[in-house]
Order: sequence, then C-alpha cells, then structure tokens
Amino acid sequence: MQNHNPVSLPKIGSLFSNPVSRKRFLRFYSMKRAWFSLVLLVILYCISLCSEFISNNVPLYVRFQGRSYFPIFAYYPEDMFLHNGRMTRPDYKALRRMPVFSENPGNFMIFPPFESGPYESVDANSIDIPDTVTLKLSPLPKVCAIDIERDLTIRRIYGPAFFSKKNEAVTSSLGRFFPIPPGLESAIRRRFENQPSPRFTIKLPGPGSNENISVDVPTFRPRTRPPEKLRVILRQTSGSHPAVSMVFGRDLIPQGTPDIWNSLLPRDRSILLGMVKRRFQKPVDDYLVIVSGNQYRASFIKSDLTFPFHPVSGHPFGLDAAGRDVFARILYGLRISLSFGFLLVIVSMALGTAAGAVQGYYGGRLDITAQRLTEIWSAIPFLYVMILMGSIYGRSFSLLLFCYGLFNWIGISYYIRAEFLKLRKMPFVEAAKCMGVPGRRIIFRHILPNALVPVITFFPFSLVGAIGALAALDYLGFGLPPPTPSWGELLFEAQQYRWAWWLILYPSLALFGVMLLGVFVGEGVRNAYDPRQYTKLE
Repeated sequence: MQNHNPVSLPKIGSLFSNPVSRKRFLRFYSMKRAWFSLVLLVILYCISLCSEFISNNVPLYVRFQGRSYFPIFAYYPEDMFLHNGRMTRPDYKALRRMPVFSENPGNFMIFPPFESGPYESVDANSIDIPDTVTLKLSPLPKVCAIDIERDLTIRRIYGPAFFSKKNEAVTSSLGRFFPIPPGLESAIRRRFENQPSPRFTIKLPGPGSNENISVDVPTFRPRTRPPEKLRVILRQTSGSHPAVSMVFGRDLIPQGTPDIWNSLLPRDRSILLGMVKRRFQKPVDDYLVIVSGNQYRASFIKSDLTFPFHPVSGHPFGLDAAGRDVFARILYGLRISLSFGFLLVIVSMALGTAAGAVQGYYGGRLDITAQRLTEIWSAIPFLYVMILMGSIYGRSFSLLLFCYGLFNWIGISYYIRAEFLKLRKMPFVEAAKCMGVPGRRIIFRHILPNALVPVITFFPFSLVGAIGALAALDYLGFGLPPPTPSWGELLFEAQQYRWAWWLILYPSLALFGVMLLGVFVGEGVRNAYDPRQYTKLE
C-alpha cells in the first residue's frame, strides 16, 4: 500500500536524503506563515542584491555618437564624452541635457526605474514645486473679559464684544444679551457677598443660531471687604466660521475670490497682498485681520525646497536632510543590513560552534579554563571596544563585523558545549573511540551533525538580532561610516526633524517588516525541530 504525505513536498529533487531532515522540512513547510516569510525574505534579499538595476543615478546603457557604453558595469571618465581632460565620473543626468548629447537623435540613455542613487544629492531644479502662495484665513474663537457690577451691569469689556459693539454693551445689563441661569446668578452673588467660591463654568447659547459660548467665573477667596466689580470670561466654543484658503500666483491674482476676500477692508486687502508678494522671496509671520467683527489669522503657505523634503513625483519616499532619495537609501540599506546579518551570524556561529565543541568533547581542565576565560571575555563592554577601535582604525563595515563577531559567539558556544557534553557519552561515540577514530573525525563526523539543532533554530533569531544591532549602532553613531545607506541613520535624522514623517514611517516599516519576517521564520524552524508536537498522552 502506497503512503501519502499530508503535505506535498516542493520540487527540491533529492536534497533531503535523510528521513529525519525530510520530516523536519515537511513540518516547516506545513506552517505557511513561516514558509511564505522565508520566501519573501529571500526575494527581498535578491532584490536588494540588484539595487543598482532598480535605483541608480548611473544609466544602464548609453548610446553616444554611434558607440555603446555600459556605465553600470564599467567606469568611463568625463573626457570620453566631452573631451575636456577630466578623468572623473561624469554626471550623466547633466550630460543628457547638454547640446552635445541632446542635439543628436541617435544618442540616448537608459536609466533604472528610479533615477536616484543612494549617495546622490538631488538637483533642486529637478523637483517640480508649484510657484504659488496659499493665503489661509483661519477664524479665531472670540474670547473677552467683562467687568460687571452688583446689579449685573457691564462696566468694561476687554477684547472683542460678543453681542454688540463695545460702546453699546457698556452700562448695559448682562441679562440683556442672554438669560442668566440660577446657577450662574448664584455664583456671581456669592462673590459679591465675599463668600469663598470655587470656579464656576457654564455653557450657554450665543446670539447666532449655531453658536455657543462658555461663561467662566474664576475662583474667589474672601477679602477684607466685598468686591465692587467681578470679572467674567466669555469664550466662543462653537459656531465659528470655517477656514478659507486662496491660492496666489506671481501676478497676485487669487484663483477664485471667496466672499470673505470681498468683505475685507481695502487697507487690509492691500496689506495681505504685500505680504503674499514678500512670501515669494522669504517667510513672513502670520497676520491678524478682522472681517465683519470676526478675527482671523492669516497664514502664508508656500512649498519651499528645504531638506528634508516630502515625497514628490520621482521620489515616492521623500528626501533626507542631505537631499538624497529615501527609497534608494532604504533599498541599499536592506542589502547592507541583510548581508551584515548573514555574515555576522555565520562567523559568530562558526566560532561559537568550534569553541563549544572543543570544550564539550574534551571537558576536564580545558573545559573549566575555557569557561572562565569566556566569562571574563563576555564581561568586556562591547560598546566601549567598538568606540575605541573606531577611533583608532576608523569606522568600516569589516571593522564592525570583526568587533561584533568577537562577542557574538559566546551565547551559541554554551549550547554547543552542552550538546557535546551530552553526546560524547553516547554509545556511537564510545564505539568510534574503540575503533580508533581520531578525535577530530569524531567531532565533525559523528557528534557535530547531531548537535547542530541549536545552531539551526537560533539562526533566524540571531539574524534578526544582528539587523537590529546594526540599526541601533548606526542610530547611536557608532555603526557604519557616513554616507553609507543605513536604516539607523535615517531614524536618527527622523529624531532631528520630527516633522519629516517620511523619515520616520518608511525606515521604521522596513526595519519592522524584515525583523518580523525573520521572527516568523525562526518560529517555524523552532517548531519544526520540536518533537513534542508528535507525542501524545494516552
């Protein structure tokens, strides 16, 4: 009778000849979240390895005066195109606009989909910014203070009057403008009777159909004699007019004239137009203007090209503080982060496996001595060593990998040592010793294949930790040297420019997404090597 596996094995040929390995792979493949995370992580890494073909300021192919050039694969000096004696790399975007190139219809360049490199500061003239100024008139809620006497007569008004002109409101009774509730009247009377009273606030309908006001009577403490007047604060809580925006060009003619613009006094209109004109040259402060008894704040908004700059056409992730494309730096940073993580984990696990294997197999004094030296080594602060080495030799990818690898192997060595201490007394190891098999062959051919479970299960989690460590070191300024594309450096810029949301959002999503995929893969590998799910209690 033919057996059928519940999970179909992908087309991998005879990669897994060991039935145990085949069973573990099937177990991992059955967890779709882990499997798709692994596939997606591999695809992302392959894409990052082709970053030059996706985002680059160097063309893939140049056809110039009947000859073909491949700048992405070879270096061509500027003298080869312009015959000016310069042996530096040409600015291909500027060369494309020159008459010597554009006048010949047979000349052309093929750029990657995104024409920005990770080290290129974008030309300001290449960004299309509308040359307009937006005048925004935002209504300000009315706030005024009034002094009232014992008979609720208004003595004086500070600020804009709510119900009528100031001259008409003064010497008028407060009850003339809105009905006074018993609670408000009682609070006012207690203060005129010199009795201690807490703060009293009440909301009342205003003169408008959709307008409400807040009447605030401050806290009162008894005095030597009763007060002759009492100050009450009136605040508009709703019913204000909506904000109005107008767009002006260099001709100072608004695109559309709302009613509020026609309601402005000629003097105020002239002042606002003058400030709009000045805003084309430099920033100007806000201006307060009164329209039909309502106070408005006039703001003058213009998109100035200052770095960091928000996402625009051609730069979907925006620009950083140096004018470099954020998408290009995230893409190249993905390759650096994953490459650093893979190399660090491979080096550290190789060192940890070798150290743990020697300690666990030979044991005795060698094991005790090595353990004490390992504990001393683990107590050395890594960050201080990294700062010292960076100040002497300069920051670099290889130095960071070397310094981090010196300390990252310690954890895995403990697990390998424990596995070797357990396996060295197994019958198959004793049989190999009796047959005269040398110790080196026993370690690598007999014990190590059975002791690699911790290495395999910890690999994805170690990769995630290495990527996070690189981002943290770059964020602190002790990682890769500038201007190397780095997610940590982008997050550091986001801390300096907190209004630049694109510097916070996109690098954080990239770092979170990659680390989350690694955690899912590690969870699947751990479950695949866990035999407990195949045990059952009867």
